[in-house]
Amino acid sequence: MPKSKPSVGQSTGKANRSGRPATPGSATAPVAGPRSEAGRNLRNGTGDGSYTGNGNGHDKRRSGRVTYRPKAAAMLTVHARTEDERLLASSARPAFLDSDPWRSLRILAEFVEGFDALAAVGKAITIFGSARIHEDDPYYAQARKLAGLLAKDGFAVITGGGPGIMEAANRGCHEAGGLSIGCNIELPHEQSVNPYVDLGVEFRYFFARKTMFVKYADGFAIFPGGFGTFDELFESLTLIQTGKIRHFPVVLVGRSYWSGLLDWIRAEPIAHGNISPEDLDLIRCTDDMDQACRWLTEGHSEREKADRVAQAADRSKMRRSTDHM
Repeated sequence: MPKSKPSVGQSTGKANRSGRPATPGSATAPVAGPRSEAGRNLRNGTGDGSYTGNGNGHDKRRSGRVTYRPKAAAMLTVHARTEDERLLASSARPAFLDSDPWRSLRILAEFVEGFDALAAVGKAITIFGSARIHEDDPYYAQARKLAGLLAKDGFAVITGGGPGIMEAANRGCHEAGGLSIGCNIELPHEQSVNPYVDLGVEFRYFFARKTMFVKYADGFAIFPGGFGTFDELFESLTLIQTGKIRHFPVVLVGRSYWSGLLDWIRAEPIAHGNISPEDLDLIRCTDDMDQACRWLTEGHSEREKADRVAQAADRSKMRRSTDHM
C-alpha cells in the first residue's frame, strides 16, 4: 500500500481553536501551536518529525516545549557589569526550576492546555496501539479503516499522535474528513507527531496525557501493543469498574492477539476471586472493523438516550417542586 500524504489545500470543514477553518496537510494545520518541534517540522514540509533547520548541523536542546540551540543559550547569558547586576542576573538554570512546587505548576499547565485544546471536540473515540507496527502490517490497515468509519459517523479520533497504530488511526480519520487528534508524549528518543494529526497537543507527563485520552472519549479501541497499550487498557477498565467514569465500550481488535490474555483472566484473576466474572463483560473482542465501529458508536447513542431521560426526570422534579411552593 503506497503511503499517501495529507492532501494539501483541502479543508475538512473543521475549525481550529482560533475559529479559522483548519486545512489538514497545509503549512499550518497539523498541530496546534508553534511550540511543538514536530509542528515546526510539519510547517517546514518534512512531515517525518526530523528537524531540518538550516543545514549547519548545530546541536539542539529541548526543555519542555522549548527547543533551543547553543547560539540562543549564549545570547541569553547575562554578563554582569556590576555587583547589583550580577545579583539580579539569572543563572543558566535556577535550582527552583527543578523543584516539586515548580513542577506542580508545569503539571497544572499541561492540564489547562489539554482541557483548553480539547473542550470543544464533541464525540470522540480513543484508539490505542503499538508505535512499532509498520504500514504493511494488517493491523495498520484495520486501524486506518476503523478510524475512517468512525469519522464518517461524525466521531473525532484521539490517539497518542505517534507512529504505528497511532499514525494509521490518525490517517484514516484525516482521509475521511474527520477531526484527527494526537496527544503526543515527550520521550528520550523524542517521538514526533505523525503528519496526519489535525490537532496536536504535546505532553511531558504520562498521567496528564492519559487523562485527555479518557476525559474526551466515548469509547476505546485497543489494537495490539506493548506495555504502554496494556497500561492504557487496564487503566480504562479500572476507571469503568470502579465507577469513576461511565461504562464506555472497550473493544479489543485482534482475537488471536488478545485471546491468551482473556483466557488468563478467566483462569487466574476470576478463578481466584480477584475480579468478578461480570467484569470481563466490560471487554469485547473482534476482527471485524464494521462491528467494532457499531459497538463504539452504539455506546454513545445509549448514553445520549440515558442523558435525555435523566434530564427529563430532573425537569419534571423541578416542576413538581415549583407547583408545591
